[in-house]
Amino acid sequence: MLKTQLRLSMAPVLARLLADAIRHEPSLPDGVLLAPVPASRASLRARGMNPAAEIARSLAAELNLPLVRQALRRRRETPRQTALGRHARRQVAAGLFKASTVVRGRHVAVVDDVMTTGSTVQAAAVALLAAGAAGVTVLVVARTP
Repeated sequence: MLKTQLRLSMAPVLARLLADAIRHEPSLPDGVLLAPVPASRASLRARGMNPAAEIARSLAAELNLPLVRQALRRRRETPRQTALGRHARRQVAAGLFKASTVVRGRHVAVVDDVMTTGSTVQAAAVALLAAGAAGVTVLVVARTP
């Protein structure tokens, strides 16, 4: 609903559910930074917002964690991945992100709304580790089969 029906009011609800799961199963080390997966320009134009960034913003408030919106940036624009298979998604996502040096020595939790193949968050993790992140945890609200 957040992504497809542009119901921005769902972001805090989803973040609260994610925060409850994190509190129940503590998986984040002290000093972690939250970094949303950046949306493409086409998605931003179509939706007017980045669902991952909206969830990350609310999650940061729920858990009292720092949010670093510019920790990741896209190196290029990509086609929509919804119609792509696993192999094509991996190819499209490879090298997609560049990470800021602000992550050096810090553990980063990458926040995304939906994970399908994991190619996007894998590309984000690779970029963060290349920039010197001490570790990466992936936080997603939904997982598709």
